[in-house]
Amino acid sequence: MFTPDPIPRPSGPPASSTPIRDYCAGGRPGVDPSYVVVPRSLAETMPLPWQQQMTHLLAEFHRAYGHLSWPAYRVVPSRHERLVDLDEDQLAEVGVIMEIDSDGELVYRERTGKLIENAEDRTVLVSCLDPIPQSYANANQSTPPRGFPQPTLNA
Repeated sequence: MFTPDPIPRPSGPPASSTPIRDYCAGGRPGVDPSYVVVPRSLAETMPLPWQQQMTHLLAEFHRAYGHLSWPAYRVVPSRHERLVDLDEDQLAEVGVIMEIDSDGELVYRERTGKLIENAEDRTVLVSCLDPIPQSYANANQSTPPRGFPQPTLNA
């Protein structure tokens, strides 16, 4: 039986046609303009239902795009640092040379020799130690027992 009442519309904004792009645009950990990185050690400690869902999604993803010529990826933990705060090894990593000019001032140059203007305002991405442990322990395994501490008897 049909009702004469209008069909209620869902509340809230309409669903996005680009949900992953929208989600990743929000400055999320492990996301840059080209890639989404999920630390394996954290993924393996997710609750079992999450792991099962993620495995299903990854399997679908690889079924759909497995035919492409995939490169081998090397993921390097990195952080943004001010150019002027880098040591010589870090400057070499980002392809910058620091030298003293004829006026005795420090100047920074690209490998091509081009002067970097306003070096104190420039930030670059340099490698760092991975802050996420590789053998990340399940939070339930590494936390102390809950509740009140047991009293110790002094004899």
